[in-house]
Amino acid sequence: MKENLGDNFKKLSEIVDWFEGKDEVDVEEGLKKVKEASLLIKSSKKRLKEIENEFEEIKGEMGAELENLSEE
Repeated sequence: MKENLGDNFKKLSEIVDWFEGKDEVDVEEGLKKVKEASLLIKSSKKRLKEIENEFEEIKGEMGAELENLSEE
C-alpha cells in the first residue's frame, strides 16, 4: 500500500504538538517520537519522489499524444 502523505503530515503535526505541549519532555518518550518522525519524513520523501515520477510519466505521455496529433 502506498503511503498517504496527508496521514503522514497529520502524524508529524501530532508529534510537534506533543513536544510543544510539554513543559518537560521525557527523554525516552521523546526519542521514540523523534524516531517515529524520522520514519514518517523518510517515507514521505519516498512517496513524493514516486508522485513526481508519476507526473513525469503523464507529462511524457501527453507530450507524445500532442506530437502525434500535430503530425496528423
